[in-house]
Amino acid sequence: MFNKIAFIGAGSMAEALIAGIIKSKVLESTQIVVTNRANEVRLKDLSNLYNVQTTHEIKSAVESADAIFLAMKPKDVSGALAEIKPFLSDEQVIISVLAGIPSQFITENLGLNLSVIRAMPNTSATIGYSATALTGGSFVRQEQMNLVTELFETVGTVTIVEEEQMHVVTAISGSGPAYFYYIVEAMEKAAQDGGLDQQHAKELINQTILGAAQMLQQAEEDPVTLRKRITSPGGTTESGIKALDKHEVNKAFEAAVKQAAQRSEELGKF
Repeated sequence: MFNKIAFIGAGSMAEALIAGIIKSKVLESTQIVVTNRANEVRLKDLSNLYNVQTTHEIKSAVESADAIFLAMKPKDVSGALAEIKPFLSDEQVIISVLAGIPSQFITENLGLNLSVIRAMPNTSATIGYSATALTGGSFVRQEQMNLVTELFETVGTVTIVEEEQMHVVTAISGSGPAYFYYIVEAMEKAAQDGGLDQQHAKELINQTILGAAQMLQQAEEDPVTLRKRITSPGGTTESGIKALDKHEVNKAFEAAVKQAAQRSEELGKF
């Protein structure tokens, strides 16, 4: 495993990965350094919460790191690459969690033959349940991909994909948790409107989602079969499904995925 990793950027995704990596104990907090452009308060918060090293000095953050995470906003990537470029070597691994940014863009801007691995985790990494997709750039060696895979497996599952698939991956698993939270928001409101108190609604909805996820993981049937199995003719579930169909909820979710994938593509154009 890597001896030291650096995060350039200290937002929610960086924090989710830091929390997950430390919780898994694959690395000690002292092996992680975090830097950002100017937000001292944010760095202090991460230091207090996770006991990681923090600094505003780019050189000290990246020059001795085996792996460097690009975790800033996609619009800031060019400036960040220019800042870290003087302190990099070909032996280091760049891990980008930036939506939409191609590995070739990173390689060309750095002007080095170092390995660039794109990763699309999600914020469930905080509790070890991320669904992460990885893809490697031109100079990635298999042993490097294995190390990065091992690192991300500490915070959930890992799927290796082709780079051209990363836009739809971003729309599915990167943005996916937000879609489910959106559904839960609506279900909780409907439950409370129907007279159920908030705590009972939360308990029932959360366990229902957990159970459905486990059924999808463990059952041999596909989602269509599982849905039909509990949709009795003339029953309550059928009535609810008809309401979803009437409001074209399936088309709305298809549109959400397509729109998010399109936005991922847009983010990669400069």
